[in-house]
Amino acid sequence: MNYPQETIKPYNGEGKKAEQVEHMFDNIAHAYDRLNHTLSLGIDRSWRRKAIAGLKPYKPQQIMDVATGTGDFAILAYRMLQPESIIGTDISEGMMNVGRNKVEKEGLSDKITFSKEDSSSFSFEDETFDAVTVAFGIRNFENLDKCLAEMCRVLKNGGHLAILELTTPDKFPMKQLFAIYSKVVIPVIGKLLSKDNSAYKYLPETIRAFPQGEVMKGVIARAGFSEVNFKRLTFGICTLYTATK
Repeated sequence: MNYPQETIKPYNGEGKKAEQVEHMFDNIAHAYDRLNHTLSLGIDRSWRRKAIAGLKPYKPQQIMDVATGTGDFAILAYRMLQPESIIGTDISEGMMNVGRNKVEKEGLSDKITFSKEDSSSFSFEDETFDAVTVAFGIRNFENLDKCLAEMCRVLKNGGHLAILELTTPDKFPMKQLFAIYSKVVIPVIGKLLSKDNSAYKYLPETIRAFPQGEVMKGVIARAGFSEVNFKRLTFGICTLYTATK
């Protein structure tokens, strides 16, 4: 199935979405963490904690953090869950290089590693991981169904999936306030801090176009997952999806 956000590209023009997304994140890697915390008013930290806390009862030992970016989620997951290992995967070496520096400073290079991976075709064997996580990256995938099926493939039977994604609130007045914030404030602040005119116009567009709530629940189930649930956080600005293989 095709989803609207799969055709939205950061720079329009020629080239695959995945190539443009890689280029975009390489461009904004230097400013990404600052932008994330600024644009979410710091609330993104509590969203990450909530997602990771949901995995705690299962004690996952091998974890893959997909679209890991600069590694914030992977580092927090290690601190909270103390697994044997976490591998962060991404298509942007620029983002992962920032993550590698962070992990080295934390003294966690033997616990958290990074690998450039195509999310629609991972290099890992079937049933490799106890848990797979994705924080604020899934809407950038070029083929959502294929990527979710790949996550299911590399998860062990009984393994757990946790996805955090920005969403559009559906109730007054947050719906109207978020519309203004995403169309006006995010592009302006994004341009000022990252110097990339296109990136922070593209990101709000993908939030609006991405399947949400019950629709996304169905997408995850069709990829092979069971016990799919979702919870809206902070008036629906973010949604946490959980599932089991």
